[in-house]
Amino acid sequence: MADYRQFTRFNVVGCSGSGKSSLGRQISAALGLPYIEMDAVFWLPDWTEPHDDDFLPALTESLAGNAWVLDGNYHRTVPIKWQKVEVVVWLDLPYWQIFWQVLSRTLRRSITREELWAGNRESLAKAFFSRDSILVWSLTNMKKIRVRYSELMQDESYSGIRFVRLRSRHEVSEFVVALSATPVKQFNR
Repeated sequence: MADYRQFTRFNVVGCSGSGKSSLGRQISAALGLPYIEMDAVFWLPDWTEPHDDDFLPALTESLAGNAWVLDGNYHRTVPIKWQKVEVVVWLDLPYWQIFWQVLSRTLRRSITREELWAGNRESLAKAFFSRDSILVWSLTNMKKIRVRYSELMQDESYSGIRFVRLRSRHEVSEFVVALSATPVKQFNR
């Protein structure tokens, strides 16, 4: 595996429930880089989606620093987030594993009433009985996301970006262990 410890701008991508936030935090901790959760930049109270006129400048501002680990997809943000990114880490886990993870996470968050972004919380009603269900969204978008990132990895426009495609929890663990091998300098935004 290549040595990615020299890089300072990462984007962790993958289907909802694949573990983007968890891996983003692990990369951040291993390399001493600031962590940015795209959902925290995106979501407004009451699960309101912002207008791109507000969201895209907020994301641009979040990524103004020279060092960061960003988790999140939002395809329309690729021109912003990949303008300076050095490494894109794609969590491309098996469908069954992603669905199990998103189901487990949703149940846990719903039962514990865990506060997410902008005071939002998941609920069993929204997860199982809503057209905005994260479970349905995850199931219906897994294939689209896999096709999209497969194409983006081959796009000559992004030939300067190093892509890391992790297809199992074992590969994820190996990646994190490799990043954690030697302490590195702490970076500030």
